[in-house]
Amino acid sequence: MADPRLAVAYGGIGARFATFKIDNSTITYLATADGGSSQVGLAVTLSAADTVALVADAGAVLGKLIHVESDNTCTVQIAGAMTLPAGTGASLTPGKAIVGCLLVAARGYIREVNTAVAAELGVCRGVILDAGTTTAVELVL
Repeated sequence: MADPRLAVAYGGIGARFATFKIDNSTITYLATADGGSSQVGLAVTLSAADTVALVADAGAVLGKLIHVESDNTCTVQIAGAMTLPAGTGASLTPGKAIVGCLLVAARGYIREVNTAVAAELGVCRGVILDAGTTTAVELVL
């Protein structure tokens, strides 16, 4: 049997989840999609009280969309280790905090914070752990 200490893994460490409403615009329910929406797995932000939307470029990342229900509520991982996809041409440096990014024109992706932009410093959070796979950047919020 292989020694489990030889494999680096972060999945599930310190995971915390919360229930929110979806904006029903950038996030929509789709019964045939895994997790109830084609947006599952993307980064979200607060868009109104108790409501989440896919994060825009330079926006604050609340967490990762996990599941969407037919009543337009959803589960979001708001803390702990997780993977999120990077946006187009995103800079990704381990140890840097994150903000929202776009993939072409689509919302819900991440990049490292631009420390020269004060507004981004005010909304960034988390830390990038491993950016070796841009479709599944390992980070902790």
